Amino acid sequence: MMAMVTRIIADLIGRLTGPLTFRIVLQPAMAIAAATKAGIDDARRGRPAFLWAVFSDRSHRRELLKDGWKDVVKIFVVAVLMDLIYQWIALGWIYPGEALIVAFLLAGLPYVLVRGLVNRIARLWLQRERGAS
Repeated sequence: MMAMVTRIIADLIGRLTGPLTFRIVLQPAMAIAAATKAGIDDARRGRPAFLWAVFSDRSHRRELLKDGWKDVVKIFVVAVLMDLIYQWIALGWIYPGEALIVAFLLAGLPYVLVRGLVNRIARLWLQRERGAS
């Protein structure tokens, strides 16, 4: 078990160099763009920050997760596919679990963090604009 964890960590660190390294910038950028759009939309609709709402609002949790997944699914799938291609080229083998971890780190995590942050900033901006008019 420890050998597997060590291999996974070494493989994850190894992804920072070698073939397809552009995805380490491209995929979070795509996730951030989608999250920015969704966060501004949340602010306009008066919704709370995404991650906070997912954990605190049981009645709307499923709807929120479905909405978030709809936004990030394409980016997530591309992240998984690109990592599988990387694994085949660089490692000569495919580890689906590692591909899911990488996709979450490159697409899922930036999305959830940025969507809530953008929502809060946009709400403050909208409140300031409404107060100035």
